[in-house]
Amino acid sequence: MKQTPAHDTVNHDLLSLIPPNARSIVEVGCMRGQMARAYLANHPTARYVGIDIDPDYAQVAEKLCTEAFAADIESLTQDRFGRLFPSDCWIFGDCLEHLRDPWALLRRIRAQIDRDGCLLACIPNAQHWSVQWRLLSGQFRYEDSGLMDRTHLRWLTRTTMLEMFQAAGWQVSHGFSRIPATAPMQDAMLDGVRRFALECGLDPDLAVQDALPIQYVFKVTPA
Repeated sequence: MKQTPAHDTVNHDLLSLIPPNARSIVEVGCMRGQMARAYLANHPTARYVGIDIDPDYAQVAEKLCTEAFAADIESLTQDRFGRLFPSDCWIFGDCLEHLRDPWALLRRIRAQIDRDGCLLACIPNAQHWSVQWRLLSGQFRYEDSGLMDRTHLRWLTRTTMLEMFQAAGWQVSHGFSRIPATAPMQDAMLDGVRRFALECGLDPDLAVQDALPIQYVFKVTPA
């Protein structure tokens, strides 16, 4: 299956969380290396390794990263994986949800990352009101990109994202939501979310709050 179409947009929320003194960065799902180019422009002495499962993307990224290669991060041999260390910053920009077992990979990185290291992630929100609408209408159809990306293997909410990091030995040091501009159906859908939460005995305000973000951004450190 073809991967998510490449783009040259830099996730500035993630970029802002990369430590300015990072020594060795590993970005999984680097696409064409735009994040590397943006960071190395101001921090040229850092080592920046880009990994992407698509060989065409990795070939372009190789020109912008210190090193880049194509691989399935979950299938790397222990020797090849070990050569990514020492490293003090790992980045997953809309990538963890594409993995078969992100919990295992997070534990594997946690075991080897520098003691002062961090991991950055941007993760789509499976609780977004538009996904709830798709479930209610039965129109749960995959698309080339976005929340319904056909290459997504995992669906996570704010609650289960936090549980995932905790179970893998990480603690959240920074976290915030990315909320898009108001869409035409949004107000009516959120009213429906509120009423459904009340009928289920859930907190309606929290249900609405969790249905707004399209993504969550995290900086986590070893617990």
